[in-house]
Amino acid sequence: MVDGQELPEDVVAAALARVRPEAEAVEASFFEIVTALGALLFAEAGVQVAVMEVGLGGRLDSTNALDPVLSVVTNVALDHTEFLGDTLEAIAAEKAGILRAGRPAVVGVAPQVQSIFAAQGADLWRLDDHLLGTRLLGWEGVQVTLRSPDGPVTLHTPLLGAHGARNAALAALAALRLGLPAEAVTRGAASVQWPGRLEVIAWQGGRVLLDGAHNPAGARALAAALRELGVGPLPLVFGAAGDKDISGVASALRSCASEVILTRAALSPRAADPQALASLFAGLPVTVTDSPVAALAVLAARHAPLALVCGSLYLLGEVRPLLLGEAGASRERWQ
Repeated sequence: MVDGQELPEDVVAAALARVRPEAEAVEASFFEIVTALGALLFAEAGVQVAVMEVGLGGRLDSTNALDPVLSVVTNVALDHTEFLGDTLEAIAAEKAGILRAGRPAVVGVAPQVQSIFAAQGADLWRLDDHLLGTRLLGWEGVQVTLRSPDGPVTLHTPLLGAHGARNAALAALAALRLGLPAEAVTRGAASVQWPGRLEVIAWQGGRVLLDGAHNPAGARALAAALRELGVGPLPLVFGAAGDKDISGVASALRSCASEVILTRAALSPRAADPQALASLFAGLPVTVTDSPVAALAVLAARHAPLALVCGSLYLLGEVRPLLLGEAGASRERWQ
């Protein structure tokens, strides 16, 4: 995306044709190809600032071939442990690899791993040193006040929950470090949209909450946000990738559910068998379906004023177009 708009498909296809021979020569992975493709497209579009998200870890990630003017780390949680290590400290060491000595960086990580990031020698701003206050505004979002070199900056964002407040604050802090004026930062925060992250969609006379929540930390943040919003147990449509800590995710979500409708992303070969997930929600009413379409049919029959769909971004990628009446993708999604 450039200036908020997806690049035309023919432009992307032409760039991919240029990248393909080089990618095939070194047997590049999907993410390595996308990283190279993005870098090429951004360069040709003449962008002044490109935001590149790390795929896995940091130290050995393909995005780390780039030379960042600013590095940002939101948090450290147990995910992808088979590749990154099974402790917060091990994962932090991998993530800290995107920092550069003497270069600006902002981090929102827990105190127990901050020394690992400090050891990289970056010009480091810690979110907790700059976060002056947070006020939750219910379904209207959050208000955050930050310390900046030019004085306090207060912003409002429609992102929900305490974790939404921290994410917005960290993004704003990054923008301030890049030299953006406070007025531009507050305007951007007020207009932010984040599909699939506590996103509220009106559907059949009620509302559906969509959230990725694909690891235990994300599921706990989701559960906490629902409590902050005063939401009691509600119908839960759940599916997950088979290589995730599904038991940990389900454990965090049990208290949020009045019943569970299990399903799977139809286009993801990585999706777990819904029937195999039923035991994780013992004691709750459970309905097993074989597709998002079938799951939403069951949900529609409940006429619930509010429901939750979570557990997998692959699942949300198929559910969201159905809720919005849009055409969805038809290709398998391995990545």
